[in-house]
Amino acid sequence: MAEATPARLPLEWIAAALKRERGRAGLSLSELARRAGVAKSTLSQLEAGSGNPSLETVWALAVALGVPFGALVEPPVLPVRVIRAGQGPAVRSEQSGYLASLLSSCPPGARRDLYSVRLEPGAVRESEPHIPGTVEHLVVSEGAVKAGPRGEVVELGPGDYMSYRADVPHSYEALAAGARLVLVMQHM
Repeated sequence: MAEATPARLPLEWIAAALKRERGRAGLSLSELARRAGVAKSTLSQLEAGSGNPSLETVWALAVALGVPFGALVEPPVLPVRVIRAGQGPAVRSEQSGYLASLLSSCPPGARRDLYSVRLEPGAVRESEPHIPGTVEHLVVSEGAVKAGPRGEVVELGPGDYMSYRADVPHSYEALAAGARLVLVMQHM
């Protein structure tokens, strides 16, 4: 069974990010286009929220701006965010059958710890708040789980992604035997 192609990145995210980062860098439209090796008209279209940028174009702009790729394609942050398997915004390569879905970028000054977690049904793992500013990101690899902050718990299946503030009480619960997830704990 073929996977559905994820939705492309909303152009308004890229447009807003390009304007923001170009302003921070103090670059003119012409100078950024020159540094990135893209046509000024292409950059102008992208900042206007039109066009269809490839992964290579967005990557070249990120490098020219001195920012991570994710800074140009990361959606606005919500307190709890869930991306179902195969439904994340994606950027396709012009050079090969490569499709990348950025689930989350690392903010400047953050530290991330990566965990492989196995859960079994029967008891809820209640977690006390972590240090202020902590955010957890998780991707379910096997089984089904319920996770999230108290009062905002969400059911997730294989391939689903979720992020949430972890400086508040939160929990994890296996809904099936042998549930597995990858957990990234981000500390600011």
